[in-house]
Order: sequence, then structure tokens, then C-alpha cells
Amino acid sequence: MACLFMKASRRPAAWLLALALAAPAAQAGLFDDDEARKAILDLRQKQEQSEARVKAAQADSTAQLLEQINQLKRSLLDLNNQLEMMRTEMARMRGQDEQLTRDVVELQRVQKDIQQGVEDRIRKLEPQKVTVDGKEILVDPEERRQFEDSMAVLRKGEFAAAASAFAAFNRRYPGSGYNAASLFWLGNAQYGMRDYKEAMSSFRSLVSVAPDHPRAPEALLSIVNCQMELKDSKGARRTLDELVKAYPKSEAAQAGKERLASVK
Repeated sequence: MACLFMKASRRPAAWLLALALAAPAAQAGLFDDDEARKAILDLRQKQEQSEARVKAAQADSTAQLLEQINQLKRSLLDLNNQLEMMRTEMARMRGQDEQLTRDVVELQRVQKDIQQGVEDRIRKLEPQKVTVDGKEILVDPEERRQFEDSMAVLRKGEFAAAASAFAAFNRRYPGSGYNAASLFWLGNAQYGMRDYKEAMSSFRSLVSVAPDHPRAPEALLSIVNCQMELKDSKGARRTLDELVKAYPKSEAAQAGKERLASVK
């Protein structure tokens, strides 16, 4: 019995010893777990803080990027507005250029018309070369017009009007290159009116002022015709003699010789 008791009494002691020995180890294991959990919590906290910083940085970066994008959009909008304004201005300037081109063309046309008008007026004032009875002369445009108008009236057979026109011409242009021709046709107009004395005066004036004129022999022959109409045979013979002596080779002289034979 004593052995059994001793054995029994030894078991609790051994257990207690074992428990006493195991307690520090258990406490050490428990302490290690707390530190590990604390370290994990610290790591989690740091990770969360890091993630928060990253998210904040990303948010800031996103905000900055959005702001940059908005600024870029505003810049693009401003640029588009500027481009549109430039297009509008260019269109306006193009329109001004086109209008300016039209104005220049119109001014050139007006200038051309004015220049043409000035040249026409100058031509009307400048002496012109004309040929009358085979002779070239210089006459004023108005002088030429009045002479040609007088000739046109004579061609119509309006002798009185033609005589007035040629007489007016001679008074207005006494030194004209047309003067001898005008006297000749004035005499013809007067002859057509049967105003033989005035006709002889006109023909005689031609011979006096322009004896070398191609119409001078015809003027003398016309005087002969007037004298014969007036029944002045002696005068007609004298004029025929004058014609033949002054212009022996002229056609009028040949015609005068034939006429002289019939004049008594």
C-alpha cells in the first residue's frame, strides 16, 4: 500500500512539474503570437496608408489630367474660334479683294472711256490731213465738217442753200486750204441758180487767189459759160484767149479752143 501511495503521490508532483516547466513555454508562444498579430496589423495599416496615398496620388493625377484635358479642350475651342474668325476675315478680305478687283476694272474702263473721249476731242481739235483736188492740205475737223456738209447740200441740187453754205464757209475760214475749192463750188451753185454775175465773181476770185490751183482752168471756162449765157460774146472770147494762154495744156483749154471757134 505504501508503494502504491508513493506512486500515486509521485504522479501529481510530476504533472505539476511538467506543468510548471511547460508554462513559460506557453507564455512565450502566446507572446510571439501577439507580436506577430501586431506586426501584421502594422503592416496592414501601412499597406492601407500606402494604398490611401496611392489612391490620393491617383486621384490628384486624375484631377490634374482632367484639368489638363479641360484646358486642352478650352485651348482647342479657342483655336477653333480663332480659325473661324480667320476664315471669316479671309472671306471678308476675299470679298474686299473681289470688290477691289471689280472697282479697279471699272476704274480702268472709266479711265479708258475718258482717255478715248479726250483723244476724240483732241482729234476734233487737231488739224487733219485731207486731199482736195489732188492736193493734200491740213484743216481743222470742224472746218472739214462744214465744207463736206456744204458739198452734200450741193449734191442734192439745193443750189441756193449750197451757195449760202459755201459763202458762210469762206467768211469763217478765209485762209482755209479749202478756200479755192469752196470758191469754185460756190460759183457752180450760183450758176445753178442762174446768178451768172455772182458766179463769174466767184470763179474770178478763185483764179486771182489761186492761179495754180487745178480748178483754175475750169473756173475760166465756167466764166466763159456765164458770159455766153449773158450774151457777152466779146467777153467770152477774151476769157477764152486768157484760158488758152494761161493753161495751154489743160483739158479746159482744149475745150475752150473748140468753143472759141463757135464764138462770134
